[in-house]
Amino acid sequence: MVMRKIFLLVIVLSALSDPTYGQQQKLQNRPYADHKIFHLGFTIGVHTQDLMLTQSGHTDENGEVWFSEIPSYSPGFSVGIITDLYLNRFMNLRAIPTLHLGSKNLVFKEQASGETFKTGLRNNYVTLPLQVKLASTRINNYRPYLVAGTYGSIELASRKNQPILLKPYDYGVEIGIGCDFYLPYFNLCPELKFCFGLNDMLE
Repeated sequence: MVMRKIFLLVIVLSALSDPTYGQQQKLQNRPYADHKIFHLGFTIGVHTQDLMLTQSGHTDENGEVWFSEIPSYSPGFSVGIITDLYLNRFMNLRAIPTLHLGSKNLVFKEQASGETFKTGLRNNYVTLPLQVKLASTRINNYRPYLVAGTYGSIELASRKNQPILLKPYDYGVEIGIGCDFYLPYFNLCPELKFCFGLNDMLE
């Protein structure tokens, strides 16, 4: 059975804006904030973890054929540090080392008898995404953007007594959307991001 992890990080959903808002010129908060060469910040949010399961249809020594699935998602917690390097007016380079605390719930079902077996996997990852941020022109006090890049991750949780052993490392690509909201003293940046693992996670 080949497994590939699909990792979904949701910091917070972006709010919808009034379409007439951008047509009205308003006083900008911190108008030169984007001109700084280097920014530091932090990120907090929630995420879910998933596995793409490829069923082999293998028959074991007892003549049984088992299939597996993840029937539901369990939310996890994420916290990290944002480092942002200014490249030009519309592009920034970001590295965001992040700790993800979460779990996966798997269900195994025997094809003929319908017998089921449930188990959980606790996964605590540290990831290091390297992203390019592509932003639009600033509209008053908000600025939509896209992010895309790659990441590597390593597992921190103990793998002893786990019913299924997964590799302790992963890598993949990610893409997302967000919006910078320029407040008087800082930026608030809601973001929705999808991370797709490329490694075969089954050990």
